[in-house]
Amino acid sequence: MTPQALIFDCDGTLADTMPIHFLAWRATLDEYGIHFSEDRFYALGGTPTDRIIKMLAEEQGIVVDVATVAQEKESRYVMSLDRVQPILPVTQIVHEQYGKLPMGVGSGATRDVLLRTLGQIGLGDRFDCIVASEDTQRHKPDPDVFLRAAELLDVQPSVCCVYEDSDLGIEAARRAGMTWVDVRDFHVPQRWT
Repeated sequence: MTPQALIFDCDGTLADTMPIHFLAWRATLDEYGIHFSEDRFYALGGTPTDRIIKMLAEEQGIVVDVATVAQEKESRYVMSLDRVQPILPVTQIVHEQYGKLPMGVGSGATRDVLLRTLGQIGLGDRFDCIVASEDTQRHKPDPDVFLRAAELLDVQPSVCCVYEDSDLGIEAARRAGMTWVDVRDFHVPQRWT
């Protein structure tokens, strides 16, 4: 099937942000004594920041103000935003299909951080819709983010192709009834450990 619409995850798919996010996570959570391994970080790709903090704190028996910790983590990431680079094989597709196919972004990031990241890589004006973490109640691996994007693009889910870099995101695309491309087949982010 030739897709009639494209939906892109952002972090790790359009933008090479994952190493920068991990450093922001580590610096923030170390202050609270919360452990977050790099392997688990990648496994939770697409999960909103506040959900990760709540999960880790509960698992480790540490009481924190989730909103405060989330804001600290996101602020650290934004301070390093100038280091974010595009993932060229994927962003090239966006440039090639701009004006030809409806395109959207479906991400677990907050809208503010998502828009800043897209602007940093020169894609701030390339998408017909953007669905951020605050736009759905359920998040990846639930299909809601991609189903909402298809709705906003005014296309059936079955004609959409999702570009993703995480198992949770690919499962969300599968549950949405969409085809997908796993960008990890051609892009491997830097690892710190």
